[in-house]
Amino acid sequence: MKKFLIVGLGNIGDKYLETRHNIGFKILDEVAEEHKVSFETEKLGDVATFRFKGRTFFLLKPNTFMNLSGKAVKYWMQKEKIAIDNILVVTDDLNIDFGTIRVKAKGSDGGHNGLKDIQEKLGTNKYPRFRFGVGANYAKGRQVDYVLGDWNKEEISQLIERLPIAAKVVVSFGTVGLANTMNTYNGK
Repeated sequence: MKKFLIVGLGNIGDKYLETRHNIGFKILDEVAEEHKVSFETEKLGDVATFRFKGRTFFLLKPNTFMNLSGKAVKYWMQKEKIAIDNILVVTDDLNIDFGTIRVKAKGSDGGHNGLKDIQEKLGTNKYPRFRFGVGANYAKGRQVDYVLGDWNKEEISQLIERLPIAAKVVVSFGTVGLANTMNTYNGK
């Protein structure tokens, strides 16, 4: 049976729950809800598991805080013997318009500390990632405040329709593969 590790990046705690930086957690929550599974706190993160079309999906929300996400990713990859091609890291991206989806096979960390730590711990930037655009509607020097800020009312109303699409991206990655997922969802 093929295994997939889907890692949603975010920060733990109520303070960060509805922030833009936590979109990875939010997307994994949507996937878990759609597949009627719940997260259990395990080593280095909250984990939910489900099977779909002959595949096993491990949903991981690291509890190491964003900047140390690589430790949890590496641990769960090794524990479950999941190949690097079968991981998908779900994260926010300031350089993409709000709600836009971009799935890639590899890439730079783009200044994202969570991706930077994963790249460092895995020793490569060649792992699939799913970037969800959060836009760049902030004043110069206010980037941190923006990503750690809560969604505004307009964004919240748009997330209602964007989150189910994002959940489909995750399942598509595991069922029809990276290339087909990119062709179907990139730019949507």
